[in-house]
Amino acid sequence: MENIMSRQDMADVLFDLIEPLKKYYSKTKAWLNLGATSAHYPDTSAWVEGFSRPLWGLGSYLAHSGNEEWERIYLQGLTSGTDPESEEYWGDCVPYDQKLVEMAAIAYTLLWTGKKFTNRMTEQQKNNLFSWLSQINRNPCHNCNWRFFHILVNVALKKADREYDKKGMEESLGFIDECYVGNGWYIDGTDGQADYYIPFAMHFYGLVYAVFMKDSDPERCQRYLDRAEKFGKDFIYWFSEEGGAVPYGRSLTYRFAQASFYSACVMAGIEPLPLGVMKGIIVRHLKYWLGKPIFDHDGVLTIGYEYPNLSMAESYNAPGSPYWALKIFACLTLSENHDFWKAEPLPLPETEKVKSFPEAGHIVQRTKDGHAVLFPLGLQAGHVHTHMEEKYSKFAYSSKFGFSIMRSCCNFWEAAPDSVLSFEIDGHIFVRRTIDSGYIEDNKLITHWSPFMGIRVRTEIIPTDNGHIRKHTIQSDYDCIAYDSGFAVEQNSGLCTVKAVQGRGEALVLGVDPNTNLLRTKTEIPTVKYIIQKGINEIETEVCN
Repeated sequence: MENIMSRQDMADVLFDLIEPLKKYYSKTKAWLNLGATSAHYPDTSAWVEGFSRPLWGLGSYLAHSGNEEWERIYLQGLTSGTDPESEEYWGDCVPYDQKLVEMAAIAYTLLWTGKKFTNRMTEQQKNNLFSWLSQINRNPCHNCNWRFFHILVNVALKKADREYDKKGMEESLGFIDECYVGNGWYIDGTDGQADYYIPFAMHFYGLVYAVFMKDSDPERCQRYLDRAEKFGKDFIYWFSEEGGAVPYGRSLTYRFAQASFYSACVMAGIEPLPLGVMKGIIVRHLKYWLGKPIFDHDGVLTIGYEYPNLSMAESYNAPGSPYWALKIFACLTLSENHDFWKAEPLPLPETEKVKSFPEAGHIVQRTKDGHAVLFPLGLQAGHVHTHMEEKYSKFAYSSKFGFSIMRSCCNFWEAAPDSVLSFEIDGHIFVRRTIDSGYIEDNKLITHWSPFMGIRVRTEIIPTDNGHIRKHTIQSDYDCIAYDSGFAVEQNSGLCTVKAVQGRGEALVLGVDPNTNLLRTKTEIPTVKYIIQKGINEIETEVCN
């Protein structure tokens, strides 16, 4: 792929991504069925999701341009999907319905395209569309980033001069403020995590709100802009110089949505970083991902991360889910004469080598070779989604090495416990799940946790110039084995080393099952094996990368 400079260059990438979808739309275009796998919601809802998510990119493009073929597809789909008499009617919603999520992309498109679609509808078709969207005011959304779906749909209803839920929208906006923890950071729900849902959901939607509600709600819109300005100066630490980002948290199958926050910043007219720097992040990120084997043989995005991988997915990942990635094209809402398109993509600026983000509960390290490593305090809310322990509770997450997910806890090679202290008890592997307490002090993380009844651990993580140090104090009620493991590395690469600094440790390299790591299909894990005796044990491991 050549360099992405102009709006047309960016649009060409978008249309290359959505062109393979055309043959999979249903007869009246209301459904898009991209595969045989299922999510926890009905398959028909998954087909609505498939239809809706390309609009995150297409809706942005149509703000300033036309495409008759795609407009026909989505005009037909919107009219048939919202017509109760249609054989492809999307159906009535229930509380916490997945279709409430997919309304947001439709609302986003209606906001940006004005009356491009509705002017081509009959009065009855318009009534059907807005009546179907209005169901979000009769069915509750989960208390997390979902509340912004309720907000955005009501903004679209308001802008279309339709009846909207003013009181309910104010309640949802109040909930979003409860999730704000300061210095630009939200958490995803009042007991949620600070993960990618902060940039590609909480801030993204707040910036959309700020664009369309600046006249009627100027104070709140300014707060959203100010928060995003602060966050954007911190979020740069999650990206590597080559274009990738730290894989951390859930919904990683949304891939290049990771950089959509900066695209939304230019959409909203704010510059937490200079335009050229933000353009550099967006362009390098797209190139990074489009160079990975993330498509099937028809060119359709797959579920997975750097390769197709159902094992790492959440139960809400249907075949159309990955097209959330198209949020990165929010910059297409800018006209072709905007300064963003004239800016030269710039490299990442110099950053601190180690920086603490106490509101988010993590520290980020920039390595000598330009990669990012995130050290989180760990999971506090407990197991809610698939593989929560692997996605939030490891000691370190690296843009260079990724992380691994567990097949089972029956043995080490299926557990693949990279970047964590794991315990072998009765032939089973136990890792850190949630923390009992934790805090950040002087660029160090200190946590207290228990992998298993009768074992209590205090862990101190200290970033160093070459990696990090882990100091563990283990109080155990019985003898067992512990493995303090480094990053999972490609077989025979030797890019990560670990060694025992204190304690009875034996250095090993352990093979694990294929397809457990998010970045590489075949990996092995350098580790130090410790003999843990009943009582208090103090061990220390150095990890170099």
